[in-house]
Amino acid sequence: MIKKLFLLFIFLLIFRSAAADVKPWPLPVTVSAAQVNLTQTSKGELILSWIERKQKGHRLQMSTYVNAAWSKPQTIAEGDNWFVNWADFPSVMALPNGTLWAHFLVKRSAGTYAYDVMLKQSKDRGKTWSKPILVHDDGTESEHGFVSLWPWSSSQLAVAWLDGRHTAGSSSHDHSALASKDTFGKAMTLRAAVFDANGTKSSEWQLDQHTCDCCQTDAAITSKGPIIIYRDRDANEIRDIYTSRYIGKAWTTGKVVARDNWLMPACPVNGPAIAANQNSVWAAWYTAANNKPSIRLAQSNNNGESFQQVKTIASGAHIQGRVDVAADKNGAWLLWLEETKSQSLWLQHVDLKMHATSKPIKISQLQGRGHATGFARMQKTANGLFILWIDVADGKPILHGAQIQ
Repeated sequence: MIKKLFLLFIFLLIFRSAAADVKPWPLPVTVSAAQVNLTQTSKGELILSWIERKQKGHRLQMSTYVNAAWSKPQTIAEGDNWFVNWADFPSVMALPNGTLWAHFLVKRSAGTYAYDVMLKQSKDRGKTWSKPILVHDDGTESEHGFVSLWPWSSSQLAVAWLDGRHTAGSSSHDHSALASKDTFGKAMTLRAAVFDANGTKSSEWQLDQHTCDCCQTDAAITSKGPIIIYRDRDANEIRDIYTSRYIGKAWTTGKVVARDNWLMPACPVNGPAIAANQNSVWAAWYTAANNKPSIRLAQSNNNGESFQQVKTIASGAHIQGRVDVAADKNGAWLLWLEETKSQSLWLQHVDLKMHATSKPIKISQLQGRGHATGFARMQKTANGLFILWIDVADGKPILHGAQIQ
């Protein structure tokens, strides 16, 4: 009996302390910054990227976090014709050989959603960058974005994106008018490609011919290769979460993670997230199926071939979504946004059996509301969990960070 009480005491102590160990994470950004992203190198170094406004146009900046210190911010690219959007934002990826790649979005014409995905490469840790490389070659006045980057090999980059070449140059994210049986083929598609060390495209695939218009994609690397997650769209406007895996020498047909059966006539702009640790894969997403907004989490122990466990983590009218997920050998961390009179950012850890190891942790109570706060990002390293988010003060976006050890 005494032993049981002692174990219960230890469990409660861990349960309580997990919710309290949130520390401020000083960041290198001293001006208003938005469209932030966070990634890590194969050595566990963190790379922060963000967009700054110029007097005319924008610039993409980056800084690397090494040995608990930030490098001097470096400019990746800048221009006065960029597509800058709260939900479709740039990223940086580090390959195992040390090469850095970055993507950003450039307007093609006067059309609001006619823009291209551009890549740049750096072989000297961000000091200098190559000329822009166009990811797609369809030449259409249409939307291309919501990009995911990951290493294809030590020296090759893989990129996935939503591609609007079949949308007949629609000037709106809402392509629901194209959903008739005769015109359903004019939907957004999911495509992927590989670029070599010389910036040359060596492969390209269409992975899904009907996807949601403007939900973020995400990618992870399992012990059997890459897996991409995205929001699908069928002819009946059901918009559930799907994955595709690269097995052998081909991509698998998109497969549903869980049957939410969310009937949604337009894009919710609320994409899924995915993370992997060896053969364990975690998928997180927002849904409002049956008019019940919720955050869902699924776990696979076979590299994403199937998801054996699915759980609703949070639900209610206050749920906003905008999820991110990180994984390690002990389970997964799930990040999401809620909004009542103001917004709040929440974190939950679950173990490998999908059991919560603490109460949900409130990371921050925000001043901002709506789209202005964008999407929070996080990364799990050997030194802890690192979280980034945007708040708004005096009408300007302000970047914040937290570390959980």
